[in-house]
Order: sequence, then structure tokens, then C-alpha cells
Amino acid sequence: MLQAEIKSQLKEDISILIKVPNSAKHYLCDCGEASLLTVKEIQSVSAVFISHTHIDHFSNFDGLFRHQIGSGEKIVICGPKNIHQQIGARLRSYTWNLIDENAIEYEIREIVSKEEINVYKLCPPHWNLELITTQNFLFEDEYVNVDFAILDHKTDSIAYLFKEKDSVTFNENGSEFKKGKWISELKKAFENNDSDNEIQIEETVYKASDLFHLLTKNAGYKLGVIMDHAVCEDNYEKIKTVFKEADVVYIETFYKDEDQDFAKLNYHSFASASGKIMNECKVKEAMPIHFSRRYVESDKLEIETAFYKAFQGN
Repeated sequence: MLQAEIKSQLKEDISILIKVPNSAKHYLCDCGEASLLTVKEIQSVSAVFISHTHIDHFSNFDGLFRHQIGSGEKIVICGPKNIHQQIGARLRSYTWNLIDENAIEYEIREIVSKEEINVYKLCPPHWNLELITTQNFLFEDEYVNVDFAILDHKTDSIAYLFKEKDSVTFNENGSEFKKGKWISELKKAFENNDSDNEIQIEETVYKASDLFHLLTKNAGYKLGVIMDHAVCEDNYEKIKTVFKEADVVYIETFYKDEDQDFAKLNYHSFASASGKIMNECKVKEAMPIHFSRRYVESDKLEIETAFYKAFQGN
């Protein structure tokens, strides 16, 4: 299953690395200061997901880029409206006379709405933006597909849900047949809902649907990252729609309950509010993250206590 690692320490800005099992491919959520993020991990990042471009979520983009340039790879960057202009401006602020045009390629996916994703290409040395296409989905590769919610933080703040692809397993103990390539053919028929497909086992031909009982569909693991958001019903309805019954969600819990007036003023969440919405979403596991820099370790423990009390419905 997907694994998430928080790469920022308590007094640092937020950055979360998501690792794919049995793969060297990583995804990064936000580019805040992250002293625990290694160069090797950065060089394995194939896609970056930016919630919004406040400095504490975007300041380390240059450091990330510094260790990607020269790889020759294509890196996908997803983010809110105008993310393409902001990344382009960052890159064009440097001198690139010694960089080859094949040193790297960025594909930037600007989230305009749930149904409108603008895709741009950005390459050295001039970093001229090229609009490639507009599509109605955000991200999918051989491992995951990514859904999202556009939340209000007095600016668009994107919350992301990473879902592993569903898998199909063969019930070896329930079969009297010898193993063979027919198993992969059966799985393919099952995944394509092709019940009439003919499957040959040794000298006998079977209808695929007659063998489907030998397979089990395993729902993909769902991991969510919800960054900065205001405590309001509109945000909560969007969160419920996307993150309901997720396996684990990391959610912004910027303030202690006693400081919730600051939360309302700054369009942030606070401990019990974040815990309560996770309870209402019926997620299996929830993790409070991204605490105000004003807090020390004892404050963090107070936030976590209030969060889990609300999450457990107490």
C-alpha cells in the first residue's frame, strides 16, 4: 500500500513524500521547508502536488528543482489556478545559458475546476509555456489515480486523494486446474468485464464468467492529503464527497482549539474541527499535520489530543 512520510519537523513548513510500494517512484505533496527530505528522494519524485502557493507550501520548490535539473525526466506538477505562471516565473528568474534543452521537462496541470485541467509544457532554457491540452481528469499512472477537492483558504487550496489501482487476485486454493497463462487471461477478462470471453484450460474451453468465482477484487488503498482550509460547511461537503471512507487522511490542524478565533480569521482549521470532519468522513485512520510555528512540542500534543478525541467521537 502507499506510504506517506512527513519530511518537515515541527518548526518547519510542510512537505509530505508518498512512496509507491515495490517502485522507485515517489510523489511529493507541497514544497515547504523539509530538512528530512533527501536528495535521493527528490530525484525519485515523478509528480508534485501543490495545494496552494503560500510561501510555507511553495518556498522549497527551487531546492526541489535544483536536484532534478539534468535528469532528462518529465516531471508532472499539479496545482491551483495560475500555478503554471508562478512556476514559470520562478524558473525564468535564473540564468540558464549552460543548460541543455533536454535537461528536464515539466508538465504543469493547472486546476481550473473539477472538470477543467489545463496542461502546459515547460522546458529550458527559455521556459516558454506551451498549452498542450485541456482535460477533465487530473492524474493517473500505472500505480494510482488522483482525485481532488478545491477548498477555500481565501484562495483555492487543493486537497488530494491518491487511490491505488484495484487489484485482482487468483484464489489458488479454490481451483483444481493447473496454473498457466489462462490465469492472466481470466484476470484481463474480469477487469474488462468481458464475461463472454473464452478461456482455454488444457483441452477445455470455458466461458470467462464461469471462472470469475476464482478471482477476488481488492479495492485500492486510498490516501488523502488535506492542507489549509477554512472551517465552513462548503469545504466540509467537498471533503466528504472526495475523502469518504478513505484508508488514511493527513489533514491540516493548524491551531489549538483555544486559538480557533485565529483559525477563522486566517481561513485555517483547528484541532477538534479537523478531527470531527474526519469522523464524519468515516476514514479508517486520520493524522493531524501542519501546526503553526508558534507552537512547541507540548502544544502539538494538546492539538493531537483534541483532534483524536473528536475523531473518535468523544
